[in-house]
Amino acid sequence: MIKSKADYYDYLKQDEIANGFQSSGVFQSIVNIITPNPIKIFLKRLRKAEYYKNTKSNIFSNAYYFYLRYLLKKSSVKLGFSIPENVFGPGLALVHYGTIVINAKCKIGKNCRMHAGVNIGASGGEKEAPQLGDNVYIAPGAKIYGNISIPNNTAIGANAVVNKSFDEENTVIAGIPAKVIGKVDIKKIIRHV
Repeated sequence: MIKSKADYYDYLKQDEIANGFQSSGVFQSIVNIITPNPIKIFLKRLRKAEYYKNTKSNIFSNAYYFYLRYLLKKSSVKLGFSIPENVFGPGLALVHYGTIVINAKCKIGKNCRMHAGVNIGASGGEKEAPQLGDNVYIAPGAKIYGNISIPNNTAIGANAVVNKSFDEENTVIAGIPAKVIGKVDIKKIIRHV
């Protein structure tokens, strides 16, 4: 969670590294100004809203926070993302535009890489939502729900339905219902780790 300006800048830097947004020269910087990446804009708005929500509390900063939420909502609708504030740690990589729905009660660690069609939420009226560790890869179409936990360094396969907790790190989880199908070196999938 962002608790200071230093945290805010660190989150922005880690998100840029995770998504490969670093500019590589003057030409790329000009291209980025002319045609800004909508995912980069979304992530900046998300992190700025988190910063203002968590650290500011006067009337002017509260008004600015509500303006930031408006901009974030606008980006969310455009990209198909429903990602609430204070859910993801630094290094969030959103690979594609498309429907991503995350419950506000989820907690997801640093360096999460996620594709379109992912849904992470509560189950059957429960208040608790999934808790995911650091360095988790979530393939397209995965559904993760219920009061469950997923360990660090886990890859979740395409269209997997994860409705129970897992304990072992460095594994691939896939299937309906999901089960461990093998081992993984997460650094081969999430390269910025």
